[in-house]
Amino acid sequence: MVERMVYINGGYCFESEAKVSIFDRGLLFADAIYEVAGVIDGKLMDFSAHMQRLDRSLAEMHMEIPYDHDGILEIMRSLVEKNQVEEGLVYMQFTRGSDGDREFLPSAKLSPTVFGFTQHKTEQEKKANITGIPIFSSPDIRWARRDIKSVGLMGSVLAKWQSKLQGGEEVLMHQDGFVTEGGATSFYIVKNHTIITRPISNDILHGCTRKALLELVQNSHVGLEERLFTLNESMQADEAFITGASTYVCPVTAIDGVQLGDGQVGAVTKEMQHLYLEMARKEAI
Repeated sequence: MVERMVYINGGYCFESEAKVSIFDRGLLFADAIYEVAGVIDGKLMDFSAHMQRLDRSLAEMHMEIPYDHDGILEIMRSLVEKNQVEEGLVYMQFTRGSDGDREFLPSAKLSPTVFGFTQHKTEQEKKANITGIPIFSSPDIRWARRDIKSVGLMGSVLAKWQSKLQGGEEVLMHQDGFVTEGGATSFYIVKNHTIITRPISNDILHGCTRKALLELVQNSHVGLEERLFTLNESMQADEAFITGASTYVCPVTAIDGVQLGDGQVGAVTKEMQHLYLEMARKEAI
């Protein structure tokens, strides 16, 4: 197996050579944010939207990094090229750095830790986009600032783990009786040729694929409603799907064992898959 090339703090090396301090605040406190850009045809998808979200997360976390968007673009492109990724993702993480000791409040001046790596899209992931996936629901136990793309993901890990034990490929989170999102994806239902999804707030991540898709929907003949909806309403939907940087538009065929529609990928979902991939391939950089 060929060892990946990764990026860390200004240089590239083999993954086995990359090291982070045990006192790094990203490790000790999840004091870090990340971004994941999809790769298709060897190019980056929705890059501008990812940088806008990165800037927002940095501002909300009161973090500064010595990288501009062009610098990050160069790193991501280099990683894609060095690892020969045609379809997959690039992950980049930005931590506040290390104080050389464990203290809850960071010192005034820290040098951030920055690293990145690639992943190839698996055959199972590609198949899921064609056949659809079953998902299971879970109470949303994550922190209240899900709009920040923080690495504090244990709530999602535990929920996705429980769903996997039941045979699910993703988890559907719910809070106060209403659906929030997937463990690592945005979630949508379709009823009477209308896409319904939860509106943007601090309760959900502001998905870049979500943003691109909803812009496409507004210029299509498919209806759109951004509103709260329940788990029960989801299970009575005609169709459902999730979106994410690496999942694109992935159909959902069952929720908590309840089949949606005829159990096949629906017409609206197929149309959204086509529209998004067509746009992504055209605009990828």
